[in-house]
Amino acid sequence: MTNLDDLIAFRRDIHANPELGFREHRTASRIAEALREMGLDVHEAIGGTGVVGVLKVGDGDRSVGLRADMDALPFHEQTNLPYASTVPGVFHGCGHDGHITMLLGAARVLSADPQFSGTVNFIFQPAEEGHGGARAMIGDGLFDRFPCDRVYALHNWPALPAGTIQTRPGAIMGAADKFRITLTGKGGHAGVPQETPDALLAAATLVQQLNTIVARAIPASASAVLSVTEIHGGHAHNVIPAEAVVAGTVRSFDPQVQDRIEERMRQIALGIATGFEVDAEVSYDRYYPATINDPAAAADALEVAATVASASLAPEPAATSEDFSFMLQHRPGAYIWLGQGTAGKAAPLHNPGYDFNDEVMETGIRLHVALARHWLG
Repeated sequence: MTNLDDLIAFRRDIHANPELGFREHRTASRIAEALREMGLDVHEAIGGTGVVGVLKVGDGDRSVGLRADMDALPFHEQTNLPYASTVPGVFHGCGHDGHITMLLGAARVLSADPQFSGTVNFIFQPAEEGHGGARAMIGDGLFDRFPCDRVYALHNWPALPAGTIQTRPGAIMGAADKFRITLTGKGGHAGVPQETPDALLAAATLVQQLNTIVARAIPASASAVLSVTEIHGGHAHNVIPAEAVVAGTVRSFDPQVQDRIEERMRQIALGIATGFEVDAEVSYDRYYPATINDPAAAADALEVAATVASASLAPEPAATSEDFSFMLQHRPGAYIWLGQGTAGKAAPLHNPGYDFNDEVMETGIRLHVALARHWLG
């Protein structure tokens, strides 16, 4: 890994060999090997498969954490690239292969020419895609073992022009909740529906009513999204099923809005269950909190970013979620978007045609380096 070409080759190797959350054994091993070659103090198996490389220079007592996520997504790639995934049904469709490589590039630059006094912790996190790898690393003593006065993370952003940078104080990514509502009747013959509480009809009504929550229970000044993404029930044309399931996701930016949405969901489910003479069981899981940037850290990030590339204030948060939120609950810091769009043609994240844009790799490396030198300088 002596030049950008080597970094691109490394990224494409990771892309061709993707691993799902908490299974990133090959990925973590390659990262640890690269960090050791740079002379860093390397720690493995943190929070499962997490890796931390520590670079301490001089006697400065300040510290900063720079984080990259490592895991891939569980779906098929459709890019036909020469370095496409060799693992069926597993694909780096969110650019974590690029995030890994940019952070390794920054470690290479800073270890060769630090220009600071203090400690940089290069944090390679497993299982961002819905499995809470950040929470696992924190639970395994991440910030006790590797103190960070500030922590930053970059994420590629296809909607922004390539090489541009955005962030904002306060909320930048949404809280992610998932719900599953099971409606249970007794099942029966479709020809005599009067004898059978109809769980499917109750489910259809439930879907309609759930979609009124944001419009009618949440203030217009607040932001929230509720999407029903699953409906299951039935197996034969002449049988009223005994059970139907409605499931989906909620995204929001304010815990009070979260509370209100869950409250109304439970009220609606109970009301429909009563009206259709079925039972309703509501499972509501708040699995990722909103990603809330520290105002001072976000302001510093924008100031530093402007020395690297075109930087601007993000006009609004995104409804997508990110488990870097757990790190920001423990340490001040900021989550930053790095544009990778090319004339508006870049495939979106989590799309089977997506690929990380190697042309923005240098900008991401320079931003990581600048953030570390700024805080520790």
